[in-house]
Amino acid sequence: MIVSQILKSKADIGVISVKPTDYTRDAIKLLSDNRIGTVVVSANGDTLDGILSERDIVREMGKRGTACIDEPVSSIMTTKLVTCSPSDNALNVLEMMTNGRFRHLPVMQDGAMIGLISIGDVVKARLSELSMEKDALEGMIMGH
Repeated sequence: MIVSQILKSKADIGVISVKPTDYTRDAIKLLSDNRIGTVVVSANGDTLDGILSERDIVREMGKRGTACIDEPVSSIMTTKLVTCSPSDNALNVLEMMTNGRFRHLPVMQDGAMIGLISIGDVVKARLSELSMEKDALEGMIMGH
């Protein structure tokens, strides 16, 4: 399975984004209200400036306390981003996410972000793929 297939299978809720100048407390509310783990950070809605995840927020609060929630998202967002393309293989993406210890990956095409996948999306797709392979093998064995 490839990333473009994973994107097609996702419920189309869109990618939720904030601006680097937005307050972290507002981004936290978006995360909570939408029951998501990450927001994309973009100054103009087109470019990818960073990502802010629950993990980024917790790390910063652990270092400096709650004062960071009254600061701009740009002060704690992740800017060193790893991305993938729609043609990337799900297994390669899963390995990249596991090795990099991150749970969300922007999908880029021609310099623009076209989606965001989570490790849960990739695992779900892989389990579906394995189930189909199992059914096909059982069919071959049973002579169907």
